[in-house]
Amino acid sequence: MTERATGRDLPLLPGTGGRALPVPVLPAGERDPGHLSILYRGPLASCDYDCPYCPFAKRRDDTGRLRRDRAALERFTAWVAGRDHPVSVLFTPWGEGLVRSWYRRAMIGLSHLPHVRRVAIQTNFSCRPDWLAEADLGTLALWVTYHPGQVAYGRFLAKCRDLAGRGVRFSVGVVGLPEHLDHARRLRADLPAEVYLWVNAAEGHPYTDAEAADWTAIDRLFRYSRTPHRSAGQPCRTGDSVISVDGEGTVRRCHFVPEVLGNLYDGTFRPAARACPAALCDCHIGYVHLEPTGLYDVFAGGILERIPRAD
Repeated sequence: MTERATGRDLPLLPGTGGRALPVPVLPAGERDPGHLSILYRGPLASCDYDCPYCPFAKRRDDTGRLRRDRAALERFTAWVAGRDHPVSVLFTPWGEGLVRSWYRRAMIGLSHLPHVRRVAIQTNFSCRPDWLAEADLGTLALWVTYHPGQVAYGRFLAKCRDLAGRGVRFSVGVVGLPEHLDHARRLRADLPAEVYLWVNAAEGHPYTDAEAADWTAIDRLFRYSRTPHRSAGQPCRTGDSVISVDGEGTVRRCHFVPEVLGNLYDGTFRPAARACPAALCDCHIGYVHLEPTGLYDVFAGGILERIPRAD
């Protein structure tokens, strides 16, 4: 089902053509009134990789599900295009989105909307890179994960170097399993110095101080991922300036709290500051928005694509 896209067959969304707004770097603790960040996850659940440690669903989507995913994504991008306030989007599909033409078109179209500050996606970037020539690289960004055993190292590194050569804003990361340590060290040595290499603590894997030191030598921010964050009752931007949206438009504060806050399309969602109801938060796309972590300062200008502020 993988489709190749060329620059000429990727239409932009209505209203494109203006320059994107820059992503502001705000003073510590300051909010950005009117700006809404959305984590979007549609029905897509298929992936061209089969990582044994991946918590996401592994399945092959039938034609009907792919059609539903495409229609849901087109509805969502049309909604974003119609806003009169700043919006940022991070696509967090269960599967791999960029092997589907409709995700590439959505990334391109949204990147050209003047009120969209950032459009990013979590991806293994197994797709061809030529579609990026149609995007506004001042707005588009990639959150790329390296999966040893699923792709040849040389092939993955070449793609990263190609992205850097094109001027694409991206981060690269690995899951912090013991068998990945040498791969991660090699990747850190071979990547351009300016490319941030993050490490996700493996789910259910406790780290000794010595093990944590090995991973911290690769990712200086590994301490934030090493252990879950106590979040119950803590102030969090989710549900207010950050929301999770599924293919039906159902709004939740984040991917990890099931309570429904309304629907994006029928006007029943109203943003409001809400303390976190969960005991713990152990995923970056959740705890980065937890205010006591201070990570909005650490990742200022690169919250959605996981790129720290340059010191």
